[in-house]
Amino acid sequence: MSCCVSPHEQRLLDKIEGKEDIYRASHPRVFKILETFDNVRPIIDIERAKYFTESMKETEGEMLCLRWAKAMKHIAENITVYIDDDNLICGRGGVKGRYGLLYPELDGDFLDIAVEDLPNRTESPFSISAEDAKVVVEEIAPYWKGKTYHEALNKSFPEEVHKLTYDDPEGLASRFIVNETSSFRSSIQWVHDYEKILKRGFGGIKAEALEKIEALDPLSPIDNVEKKPFLESIVIVCDAVITWARRHSELAAEYAKKESDPVRKAELEKMAEICAHVPEHPARTFHEAVQSQWFTQMFSRIEQKTGTIVSNGRMDQYFYPYYQADVEAGILDDEKALELLECLWVGMAQFIDLYVSPTGGAFNEGYAHWEAVTIGGQTPEGRDATNELTYLFLKSKREFPLHYPDLAARIHSCSPERYLADVAETIKDGSGFPKLINDEEVVPLYVSKGATFEEAYDYAVSGCTEARMPNRDTYTSGGAYINFVAALEMVLHNGKMLKHGDQVLGLETGDPLSFETWEEFFAAYEKQHHHFLKTAFYQQYVINNLRAKHFAQPMGSAMHDLCMKHCLDLHTPQIPEGINMGYFEHMGLGTLVDSLCAIKKLVFEDKKLTMKEVIEACDCNFEGKEDVRQLLMTAPCYGNDDEYADEVANKIDSFNVLYGQKYAKELGMHNDVRYVPFTSHVPFGKVVGASPNGRLAWTPLSDGSSASHGADKNGPTAVLLSNYTSKNYGHRDRAARMLNIKFTPKCVEGEEGTEKLVSFIRTFCDLKLWHVQFNVINKDTLVAAQQDPEKYRNLIVRIAGYSAYFVDLSPDLQNDLIARTAHESV
Repeated sequence: MSCCVSPHEQRLLDKIEGKEDIYRASHPRVFKILETFDNVRPIIDIERAKYFTESMKETEGEMLCLRWAKAMKHIAENITVYIDDDNLICGRGGVKGRYGLLYPELDGDFLDIAVEDLPNRTESPFSISAEDAKVVVEEIAPYWKGKTYHEALNKSFPEEVHKLTYDDPEGLASRFIVNETSSFRSSIQWVHDYEKILKRGFGGIKAEALEKIEALDPLSPIDNVEKKPFLESIVIVCDAVITWARRHSELAAEYAKKESDPVRKAELEKMAEICAHVPEHPARTFHEAVQSQWFTQMFSRIEQKTGTIVSNGRMDQYFYPYYQADVEAGILDDEKALELLECLWVGMAQFIDLYVSPTGGAFNEGYAHWEAVTIGGQTPEGRDATNELTYLFLKSKREFPLHYPDLAARIHSCSPERYLADVAETIKDGSGFPKLINDEEVVPLYVSKGATFEEAYDYAVSGCTEARMPNRDTYTSGGAYINFVAALEMVLHNGKMLKHGDQVLGLETGDPLSFETWEEFFAAYEKQHHHFLKTAFYQQYVINNLRAKHFAQPMGSAMHDLCMKHCLDLHTPQIPEGINMGYFEHMGLGTLVDSLCAIKKLVFEDKKLTMKEVIEACDCNFEGKEDVRQLLMTAPCYGNDDEYADEVANKIDSFNVLYGQKYAKELGMHNDVRYVPFTSHVPFGKVVGASPNGRLAWTPLSDGSSASHGADKNGPTAVLLSNYTSKNYGHRDRAARMLNIKFTPKCVEGEEGTEKLVSFIRTFCDLKLWHVQFNVINKDTLVAAQQDPEKYRNLIVRIAGYSAYFVDLSPDLQNDLIARTAHESV
């Protein structure tokens, strides 16, 4: 083991040696709760699916928003409610321990198959009892066959689109070429306006809906056919949430009567009082605010499957008035505030986002989660927003022993030095938090797309690297993931791929041996690239017009100003005054650019290799051709601040932004290019043969906007500069770029290391890059964990916008992390 280890590594080594965790004594409650579920395989809870299905059977023929609201009410009245031992916050969506929920409206057509597969799946397995599996197979799945969104979407694609999207006629398996993602989630990442609930309560929103119903024109067909049912659905779902909370209040009171320990009895009585008040009414204290937010967040998860989990918004902003008032009143201190927040964190840690779809599971290894808590940034007036709670969240992240919640720190040009130093110290802790999002990139882009500065300044991080503006964002559909390295392979094989033999999947761009110049070759690649984009935009057009027939979100709509103003469900394709910001995913940027550079440099310019030699070497996975592979790897590579490679990357990026600029308006949205693969660069790599940058067949592609594995040789600042140079800043048709940086602990050791890291963050900010996240870990630790996983069960690593236990990852993804360049200097 290296002589310098991160604090996270040291805690892990102490645990291996049988030493007590240094924070246990100061956080006794959370450690006690943690021991009841940590490292336990998640269980599938079927109650949500069972009661949702029961209600939907009874309401066929009614408007979808009403059906959904009634289903939520049926669930709220019948689902089992729980109060966890020792917790100060009530509410969970499923059985005790770690659990996942089923959403049969998404994948009910193959749930019967999935419940047999999930316990044995390599990526993020779940357990289910034989009794519950029988209910799924015999009662739930049969109703949904022929009714799901997934089935309707699969039938809507013509052959030329289907063959690049799915690997089977039923559309159950992805081709991992132009991959639609909308069928394994009801909505992409989302952030609610939690402040609205804290200030008004669901009782206040219900009252607003009732007033709007009274004001409707009784003779208007629109008011009667569209607006009235929507508003009635709001009333019903508000009642549902209130009912659910009151059931928790009653349970807490019942537990209190039976409790013999006077301390716990008082806690339960307090919880009963709080749950009787919130979220129906406005919160009065910090404890009530935390409980109200949790009820809202948890019931939102019951309402629908939000891709990457509904995020928590700007907690250090909307909780701060309650924190400040309680501290001034002498009823709260930082220790008590941390304890309440940690009760929230362990609640989040027990809900596991279950992907029934094998494709969804492959995209999100290690029980992926992105319930981002956003800190820092700026106020709606454009002033720095850090406060005492901001620093308390950072302290909690350094001391809390789990990778929950996800923490996102907003950075801007005037971020205080104290804040940046505290962020740097938290990064140095080594568990991968916080990820950084750059106001200097996000705010101007959002203003260019129609937001006011006030709205843009108040954005919250949502999901992996994206952001949302509550009450202005209105787009919910998942976008395509596009494997552009596969596009290059098709150019090299005239529309075919090694994995699929003689089947022509893409455009037949001609015999690659006939290209006499780089311009001819690159023109052929451009045609293939645009063909993939055409396929993705075709998918999105169908998706945008289909989803509202299958999904509604009355609770989410109740918390959105524009939905309430126009009486439209949040899944409506076009909501007046809303900003529809979606994206398509560019997969394997570094792999693609390095491969193109190798061909350009070595085949067409230096003529050290022929096209035939390159293709033959790739086709045999470089077996017996190691000399060719090594020569290919001498070409300029993206991630080194190399003008040659970065110019190619910029050109590739321009294909994406210009296509979006021209055709996104036909979709009624901003369909922007994004470089955020989660863990999907692993399965996408499994369909692509060896590539001309020396990458071996079926191995992972480069992730996000990071360099190819081991290709970034000029230090981390060079990686930032390549990201900067490769972006088309003159266009607004772009979204997040995920950037992974790995440092050794020695590199950022001590005060000097903190100063270097702060300087690096300032550079990231000045270059107006969207996102960066860090692993601070020794390679020796990762290798040791791979060899002896039981000893290293609690090793947390940063994956792709989230952190996870290293041993929960597949060997392919573990190797991917190990292979990332570990920078020895900043």
